[in-house]
Amino acid sequence: MTDQPTGRTPDEPDDVVVPDDLSSLLDGTTEAAVPDDASSLLDGPAEQPPARPDTAASTDTPVVPDDLSSLTDGGTEQPSVALVVTQVAAAAPLAAACALAKVDVDAVPSSVGAIAVLRDPASGPAGAEAISRFLRTLPVILLERREGQISAGRWTGGERVADLPPGLVLSDAPSVLEDLLLGDAAAADVPGVVSSVGMSRWQAMRALAAGRKGR
Repeated sequence: MTDQPTGRTPDEPDDVVVPDDLSSLLDGTTEAAVPDDASSLLDGPAEQPPARPDTAASTDTPVVPDDLSSLTDGGTEQPSVALVVTQVAAAAPLAAACALAKVDVDAVPSSVGAIAVLRDPASGPAGAEAISRFLRTLPVILLERREGQISAGRWTGGERVADLPPGLVLSDAPSVLEDLLLGDAAAADVPGVVSSVGMSRWQAMRALAAGRKGR
């Protein structure tokens, strides 16, 4: 009797290789979907910041408070929802990539690409970093919702490279993205959802290989 290698089952292939670049799994062109300058997509000129008050006309002496925590306006509040929008064509390979990167997500299909919904909303930046490293030079968008506020940022190659206007990102977003972000839908209830939680390394490698063969 021949001993099986540790950590493998008899039906596991020998030729499954984790790709270094998941661009072959993308839906359509590899051109970044998010422009470097989002201002060109606006209908009108950029909004001008409000004019500063004339400090010279003020007779009040500014006072620096001892406790600046009141000025943060909830900046340290943990997000209640965090998701990463990608250009990966299907949910399964995105869930597989997240499983290999040890990021717990529910991958949801959408018309703009698979969406990774973070199981732990506080791990949004770490999840976006790991996913964008897998996708190399292709951008992903991290959306986070805190009470009364949504933030958006573009990540490429493991780095946050730009802040984006949330309204612009969501202007043509599919309904499933808005429903997930606003809490109107749970990722587990979306048809076609694939979770990275509990996915073994070999299952992830097979999912990636199947995604490559399907292109």
